[in-house]
Amino acid sequence: EEKAHFAHQQGANHVIRYTQSDFAQVTNQLTDDVVVHVVYDAIGQTTFDQSLACLRKRGMMVIYGQSSGAVPPFDINRLSGITPGSGRGSLFLTWAAGSHYIEARQDLLDNAHAVFELLIAGHLAPHIADRLPLEKAAEAHQLLESRQVTGKLVLIP
Repeated sequence: EEKAHFAHQQGANHVIRYTQSDFAQVTNQLTDDVVVHVVYDAIGQTTFDQSLACLRKRGMMVIYGQSSGAVPPFDINRLSGITPGSGRGSLFLTWAAGSHYIEARQDLLDNAHAVFELLIAGHLAPHIADRLPLEKAAEAHQLLESRQVTGKLVLIP
């Protein structure tokens, strides 16, 4: 409930708690069944099927995490829309690993520059939940894994 409230405070128009409702159904209701162009999914196994169900024809799903576990292997024909019950069709699915966007030094610098420009301009305002000494890194990971943190944890060397 705290995280839903925080999301509203940060400007979210709608917050759907995937652990309490079928978010594909709610999303379809909110969009008058127009559905969405893109789904960004950091949860993985628990939300994968519903995330696909939210997509419009030719929609894209971007997975960038798997906090609930890895998505099990699935039949790629589900993306086509041809298989009964498989969705709207011609769907795109990708895994976005941040490391692939900063492999080249210049990419890292360009992306860092873009982020700092947004911070300076006031377009990004990350919420720092806590600052911990580096020797408490294991504790920080436990807090993140247990989902007790809303915002970012900063480790101080």
